[in-house]
Amino acid sequence: MKTSHGITRWTGAASVCLAFAMSGVAHSQPIAVVELFTSQGCSSCPPADKIIGDLARDSRVIALSMPIDYWDYLGWKDTLADSRFSARQKSYSNMRGDRDVYTPQVIVNGTRQVIGSDRGKIDMAINETRKGAVMSVPVSLTVSGKQVNVAVSASEKSPHAARGEVWICSVSKAVPIAIGRGENRGQALTYYNVVRNWLKVGDWTGTAATWTVPLENISRDGVDAAVVYLQDGTRDHPGAMLGATMTSLP
Repeated sequence: MKTSHGITRWTGAASVCLAFAMSGVAHSQPIAVVELFTSQGCSSCPPADKIIGDLARDSRVIALSMPIDYWDYLGWKDTLADSRFSARQKSYSNMRGDRDVYTPQVIVNGTRQVIGSDRGKIDMAINETRKGAVMSVPVSLTVSGKQVNVAVSASEKSPHAARGEVWICSVSKAVPIAIGRGENRGQALTYYNVVRNWLKVGDWTGTAATWTVPLENISRDGVDAAVVYLQDGTRDHPGAMLGATMTSLP
């Protein structure tokens, strides 16, 4: 069945088994998704950006940089910022019921927020959020020709009550930036696993399902990886991360 953005969806255990058998499947399932809200115009952010680089080398963690745009007025326009990331950060705050929107801020597994430059608290949050359905659903991502194949397994924890959204992110693994003005003027900084595009794949209802996404929908200059995550709730009301995976793109 065709859905928006040229994405094709199938359901059923047989199609999921086929997708897992294809070449290029990311077999190991990570234990955490760590999202950093950062800005090139934030003098407190470079240590957090480095931590994301360190976490990006850990296969158990999917670390993502989501540059925001609300500090652009301070003298330097962030060259990687996306207003959708600013909105996502505010949606997390609304779901928590607080006003904690700042940089550098890390969201761990969709449920815990900590200061992005505090590695100890990030590690603690990863351990503390590993409970219940969090990161319990296997997710598969393969590349075959000119399409990307996404497979999400059935929930083993009350599948009839399980719900979530499946999203795919275009990612640039390392982006060097020379900062010309603002608080970080004169610095040459590298940003890791930067999300460059963000596309909803489909809705998950607790049963096994697969989708295909045209590679051209997520490919662009500098993009060399893709992340798929399954998250409870919706884009505007995000909840716990239920599963995720990452793979390199050709």
